[in-house]
Order: sequence, then structure tokens, then C-alpha cells
Amino acid sequence: MANLPKDRKKYIVSSISMGFVDMIKMLNPRRFYYAVGRKKFIEFIIFSVFLLIFYGPLMNTFMLAFANVYQFPDVIPREFGLQWWDFILSQQNLIDSIVNSFLIAFLSTSLSLIICLPAAYALARFDFKGKKMIMFSFLFSNAFPKIGLYTSIGILFYRLNLMGTFQGVLIIHLINTLMFMVWLPAGAFRSVHKQQEEAARDVGAGPFRTFMKVTLPLAAPGIAIASIYTFLGSLDEAQGTLLVGFPKVQTMATSMYGIIFSYPPAAGAVFALILMIPSAIVLFLFRKYIGPKALSKGIKIN
Repeated sequence: MANLPKDRKKYIVSSISMGFVDMIKMLNPRRFYYAVGRKKFIEFIIFSVFLLIFYGPLMNTFMLAFANVYQFPDVIPREFGLQWWDFILSQQNLIDSIVNSFLIAFLSTSLSLIICLPAAYALARFDFKGKKMIMFSFLFSNAFPKIGLYTSIGILFYRLNLMGTFQGVLIIHLINTLMFMVWLPAGAFRSVHKQQEEAARDVGAGPFRTFMKVTLPLAAPGIAIASIYTFLGSLDEAQGTLLVGFPKVQTMATSMYGIIFSYPPAAGAVFALILMIPSAIVLFLFRKYIGPKALSKGIKIN
């Protein structure tokens, strides 16, 4: 722009200024209404309300997490910094809860793959009496408030000496994974044509090799989706972990209760971000596998 003639520069600057002024004028609701029309105006209002409701709390959480000084009725914190991050990361019990969360999520996902994949393959490939009832039975744990289920399990765990143990918490997380780890992989296995497996068997491959070399790679995207939902669901599970594991086994989700009641809002916001960041990273990395089509394949029952 430095090499342009003076008149040309003046024209460009005036054009930008006029455009900026026009944009400011458009912020007037009445002008905006007449400019876009009634239908678009209503759509804009609905969309704005949605953004405010959906992203408002999230933006407030980010703001609080980096607020050193924040007092009501201030809208914006008076001072930003990492004071509460240092505080949270210096609490050994909170660090232990973070480690427990990822360890339990990893173990529950791995064990679910080992236990549920054979069941999912059997439900996808074989027809037998009561098949649909078995498929629907995996929904029972989600058909009513889980606190009732956890209370019943707690009574049983008392007899088995599993209350307050890592193993008891892990079993609770495994129970919560059944629907995802059976329904979604079963849908993925159904999408693999039997002819492909039969072709591998015809050229001499055994059942196990056929499964490992043909069926499993083709069903891998659906299995990956189920694993993602299982892992994220385990990170967020709180009720069963609190009932069975407290106070000896704590995770990030259960520690949130104590932080909310015992610490300022800024500390809770920091811990909430720590809880959300892994989920956001996993969803971003596997976003192409997550969608309604993948879920519909797992929900379909033959």
C-alpha cells in the first residue's frame, strides 16, 4: 500500500471507513431487521440465543480458570493469571484423581474390548432365539436412573468386599460400557459382508486368521467409535464411582464435588477444564469417525 498514489490510498482508507461505519449501523436491530427480512431476523435471534446458552457457560469457565482476582458483581476479572492452576496442580489428592481417571478409563476400555467384541461378533453373525431380547437387555442399565442400579450393586459389593476398592470401581465402569461396546461393534461387524470372510476361508485361512486379517480391519472404524465413547464415558462417570469407591478411590469426576463445595469458583473452573481437555482432544482427533451414521449402524437390529 506504500507504493500506491496518494489519491488511491485516500480512496481505500475512506472505503474501509465507510464499510466499518455501515457495519456499525447494521448492529441497530431495526436496521438489521429491514436489511435481512423477518425470517432471517428471527433465525438470527434464535441462533444467538442458542450460542449464548450453549457457549456462555463454557466461555465463563475459561474466563474463571485464568482469573486471579474476581469478585461479584464484576463481569470481567480484575486480574488474569495462573494462580489457581498452580493451586490445583500442587494438590496431591487432585493429581492422584487425575491419574486414577485415566488409568480406569484405559483399563475399562481395554477390558471391554476383550469381553464385548466376541459377544458383538456372535450377535452380528448368528441368528438364534432371543437375540433381540439380548440386544435390548444391554439398554436396561440406561433405561432408568442409575442411582437405583448402583445402590443394588453396592449391596452386592458389600458382601463381596468390593466397596472402596479399585476393582469395584472398575467393574462399575465396565457395566456402563456394555451398551456402546456391544451395539456399535455389532453394527460394524454386520457391515462386513460374509462373502469376504468366505473368500478368505476358501484360500486356506483359518477362522482366527480370517477374523484378524479380514473382519477386524473392516470393522475397525466402528470399534474405534465404541472405544472413544467408552473412554470418554469412563472419564465422566461419577455416581457409581462415588458410591462404590469413596473415599479410597477418587477420580476427576468425583473430585469435582469436593472442589465445588470447598474451593472458590476459579478452582472449580480449572479442574473442569482439566476434565474437558482430554475429551476435546479425543473428539477432535477422531471427529471423522463420529457421527449419526456410525451410531445408526450400531443401533440397527437384524
